[in-house]
Amino acid sequence: MLTSLRENIDWVGYVDWTVRDFHSYHTILGATYNAFLIRDEKTALIDTVKAPHAERLLENIAALKPDMKIDYVICNHAEPDHAGGLSQVLAAIPGATLICNRKCHDILSAYNEDAGNWKVQIVADGETLSLGNRSLTFINTPMVHWPESMFTYVPEERLLFSMDAFGQHLATSQRFDDEVEIETAMEEARKYYANIVMPYGRQVAKILDKAADLEIDMIAPSHGVIWRTGTRSILDLYRRWAEGAVRPKVLVLYDTMWQSTEKMAQAIVDGASLPGVEVKMLSIRTSDLTEIATEAMESAAIALGSSTLNSHAMPAVASVMNYLGGLRVKNKVGIAFGSAGWGPGAVKEIAAWMDKLSWEQVDTPIKSVYRPTPEIIEQCKEAGRKMAAMHTNG
Repeated sequence: MLTSLRENIDWVGYVDWTVRDFHSYHTILGATYNAFLIRDEKTALIDTVKAPHAERLLENIAALKPDMKIDYVICNHAEPDHAGGLSQVLAAIPGATLICNRKCHDILSAYNEDAGNWKVQIVADGETLSLGNRSLTFINTPMVHWPESMFTYVPEERLLFSMDAFGQHLATSQRFDDEVEIETAMEEARKYYANIVMPYGRQVAKILDKAADLEIDMIAPSHGVIWRTGTRSILDLYRRWAEGAVRPKVLVLYDTMWQSTEKMAQAIVDGASLPGVEVKMLSIRTSDLTEIATEAMESAAIALGSSTLNSHAMPAVASVMNYLGGLRVKNKVGIAFGSAGWGPGAVKEIAAWMDKLSWEQVDTPIKSVYRPTPEIIEQCKEAGRKMAAMHTNG
């Protein structure tokens, strides 16, 4: 169903109900690829969709604009989930001018063999394009979350097309935040930030400072619902996340072979369970990376444990370290722990990984030889207590 954001500004995108994986991000609630049509004296299409859904996008455009006369196609972001259908769209409306910044054009040219045949207008940061009664202002947002990323702002409507920023992977027949359960929209926004945007907090903070001068009543991201009542809330949350703010929470992650490391994890949980502190324990092998990153983002303290397999951390633990390391998870208090027999390499690896991320380790790594002794269990409990106590300072 097509939806109006403002008079003659309509959603024409695609709802992907069945997608469950987005380059290892588990999209358990599906996704949307949002595109928008602005009809004025000139007509502009804001973004396209993933290539397999381009025909549906063209059908949606034709429902509103039967002559298919589009003057401009705006590309805010060259990633294929937004620009994959660009070649098909430009082939269907050959008179349209593609509007993008220089870096975006370079990336689109790398993805599309026919890019040399497109009619292109390169825009600079802050440049404005008139559509008649409305105008579009282009705001470069480098590394939020690709180098060519860009916002498009309609000042007359106080409407921001925000590309991936403020998005959520959430398939729904409703288009606005106040039409769905707000808790779901906010949780999916948190998950999206943790797994997509978190490495670029410094850049996000700069863009939020830049956008502070804009009057914004509505934010239309490239994924998920459009923010029209929760605009201030999502802006405030992005500020918090960009600053790396944490809350009183201890996250205990582990993988185990014969339950020895699991017993240590439970002891850390027992020690950390102090008043006012949230504690969560996740078995890595029965959790997914998307969930783990989301839980890690706002946790002030993280305990990571592994049994030793072939002198190394368990494969699932190595995967978590690779994933969280790539997301540059920072501002954490940590402890490395685990059980081994004759080759205690896992705990050493985890501690070195925490050092690399500049985490403050509350104690020396806790290593058990085979079954943890009562002394090791008590050491784990004390580490949990220390993390919980420091945690309240987050």
